[in-house]
Amino acid sequence: MAGMNTGRIIGGGLAAGVVMNVIDFLVNVVWLGSRWNAQTEMLHPGLAATVETRSMAGWIVYDLLIGLATVWLYAGIRPRFGPGPRTAVIAGLASWAISHVSFASYWFSGFYTWRLVAASTAGGLVACLLGAYVGGMIYKEE
Repeated sequence: MAGMNTGRIIGGGLAAGVVMNVIDFLVNVVWLGSRWNAQTEMLHPGLAATVETRSMAGWIVYDLLIGLATVWLYAGIRPRFGPGPRTAVIAGLASWAISHVSFASYWFSGFYTWRLVAASTAGGLVACLLGAYVGGMIYKEE
């Protein structure tokens, strides 16, 4: 049994992370950005402007790490489920569930509204699935 192809995990993971970053930017900055800012300002006036740059850098790194973890997971389950889109969807769903379940705390702690958190989490699902697909198509064991 051959081991995982570390170079392909890194390459596919970074590609997946870029896809996730693009989708998360479109969802959370372009589409939901004004709602995030308005609700953050209600939490603490001036907070949105204070954390904007640090927050953006943090989310970029976060998506790259989730992309790497997703392709690593894809490589790990590929021998059992076979290569291809179905396995990429399984890896993407698992990554989404693990990485986004904690975001429910934004809602149940009362920081943000259910609609905003749900919309962002739905965008995260699309990001994880497409990122897993792209990363999975790059990953090969040869």
